[in-house]
Amino acid sequence: MNKIIQTADGSNTLFNETIGENYHSKHGALQESLHVFVTAGLKKAMENAEGQPLSVLEVGFGTGLNYLLSLTHGVETQQSINYTGIEAFPISLSELKSTEYGQYVPASIWEALIQHYEPAIGHQVTLFENQQLNIAHTTLADFNSSTAFDLIYYDAFSVQHQPEMWTDEVIAHTCSFLKSGGIFVTYAITGNLKRALKKAGLTIEKLPGAPGKREMLRATKL
Repeated sequence: MNKIIQTADGSNTLFNETIGENYHSKHGALQESLHVFVTAGLKKAMENAEGQPLSVLEVGFGTGLNYLLSLTHGVETQQSINYTGIEAFPISLSELKSTEYGQYVPASIWEALIQHYEPAIGHQVTLFENQQLNIAHTTLADFNSSTAFDLIYYDAFSVQHQPEMWTDEVIAHTCSFLKSGGIFVTYAITGNLKRALKKAGLTIEKLPGAPGKREMLRATKL
């Protein structure tokens, strides 16, 4: 179902043969994750939080790279992160190991993810003090939570390969989990997405994109 692919920055991703698309940009998996989700998303949310714990929701947990880099930043800055990843089709532990993402983070953090990955599928686990992870083994449509999230990473496959993930209804459902002042960030930027986010009560920012993309999108809930 998935095969390992090396991207332009030397980091690996997985190619999902069922969907027909990589989990990350062919121009650089590591660069994209850092640029879009950690820098434009997590760091901005941390500024807003002013030291308070953060709740993060990721749509499309996938290879775990966004979480791994977010966990690293949280541990290094002592930022408490309660992280929920939605994933209808979790990759296997062997596939996670095959990405070799451990070379980009401290060994203790990579080992913690490897140790806790399978227990986190369907359950909340603690990897380090104030660092929680829960991988919700469900579809986005069936996901429910009482948590009002500070930050949403929207990392679904592209609209070309998974159009059902980019409808107005799905975007509205996703944004319903965001607290007032919360941030929605994604690698994509289309007219339809911007309209859907505005309809859901968010304000839009266009930011420089990761390598291979001119622009990306960040939005804030009013």
